[in-house]
Amino acid sequence: MGGVHPAENKLSAGKAIEKLPLPKTVSIPVAQHIGAPATVVVKRGDEVKVGTVIAQSSGFVSTNIHSSVSGKVKKIDDVMDSSGYKKKAVIIEVEGDEWEQGIDTSDNLIKETHLDAKEINAKVLAAGIVGLGGATFPTHVKLSPPPGMTAEVLLINGVECEPYLTSDHRLMLEKGAEIIVGTKLLMKTLGVNKAVIGIENNKPDAITRMQEFTANEPEISVQPLKVKYPQGGEKQLIKAVTGKEVPSGALPIAVGAVVNNVGTAFAVYEAVMKNKPLVERVVTVTGKSVKEPSNLMVRIGTPVTDLVEAAGGMPEDTGKVISGGPMMGRAVTTLEVPVTKGTSGILLIRDDEAKRNEVEPCIRCGKCVNVCPMGLEPYLLMTMSEKKLWERSEDRHVMDCIECGSCSFTCPSNRPLLDYIRLGKGTVGKLIRARKSQN
Repeated sequence: MGGVHPAENKLSAGKAIEKLPLPKTVSIPVAQHIGAPATVVVKRGDEVKVGTVIAQSSGFVSTNIHSSVSGKVKKIDDVMDSSGYKKKAVIIEVEGDEWEQGIDTSDNLIKETHLDAKEINAKVLAAGIVGLGGATFPTHVKLSPPPGMTAEVLLINGVECEPYLTSDHRLMLEKGAEIIVGTKLLMKTLGVNKAVIGIENNKPDAITRMQEFTANEPEISVQPLKVKYPQGGEKQLIKAVTGKEVPSGALPIAVGAVVNNVGTAFAVYEAVMKNKPLVERVVTVTGKSVKEPSNLMVRIGTPVTDLVEAAGGMPEDTGKVISGGPMMGRAVTTLEVPVTKGTSGILLIRDDEAKRNEVEPCIRCGKCVNVCPMGLEPYLLMTMSEKKLWERSEDRHVMDCIECGSCSFTCPSNRPLLDYIRLGKGTVGKLIRARKSQN
């Protein structure tokens, strides 16, 4: 149901992952995940190594933050992140590249572990692993189903339906064996005996590669999927693979499913088998005018300007710089914003494509309703946000919106549907939390 077909523009799909040189300074935000920000445990002047805990989990839905470099803590200050708001961050001046003892930085593949489910999940928490598909939900929480709920199947999301982005695609091609080990670790933690890796049909090389790695793994299968955005949405992937629909307001575990991104599976492998915390990730740097569209392995906290320079510099015709992809990403106000755990791509959009067309009155065509993958009425939710009808927005399931942008993409009147729906979601979410805190 629903969905659109934006131009794929996978310009960097053929570019192997390259390590970005170390920056001079990193700014590492302590809120890089859904839930409570981590609590800073270092102070100005402290010496840190790669993997040193600099902020500790401050609740169940929270996770640790580690230094991605070695050096000295310059200060703890508020820095602008990709959301456009200033957030508390630990700023570190880089000196050398010294790692904490016990972290295995070799490329040696390790397949076997003696750890049980609880021990694996403890390592996932300690390593600060979050969902790397963009949502940044703490992975240890996903691996701890609520009482009375049991996981039946693990879905590994290799869809990467967002235009331009190719970091997951390259990870499957280059780190497939590690992803399979990570998948097995996730299965062991959840206590399931079935896993499915979903990949869109526009990545035949990744499908073939992952099928090779699963040929002797009867409990893990690869499922090619129809090319349609947002096929990689958690609930859309569950429907496509299992045929089950997650009820409104419910989590995937309600239908016995747990979904993790391929990047998350790789990070779990490194955390459990290599004792390596989440200190770097693959980021796609791309755009039609970018000289060298790239997939870069980047240390967390690196300023975006370093990534742009590595891809050939800022093209003269750049109109916007987007953190993420064109459908769900957000424009950044400065190139000094740091790469975080949720940074999947940096997209440089040409000026002629970055400008919004003039907004016209809704013509009641119903296209936004037809393409909404959640079965919502975007035109109505936008109107309710404009008029501040928050209770009615909640009744109309505004919180079910996955912010895919299909409605705005298809609207012939250029109406900023997603902008207003995001406003509605944010406001209604605050009202819901306030209600719960009073009970």
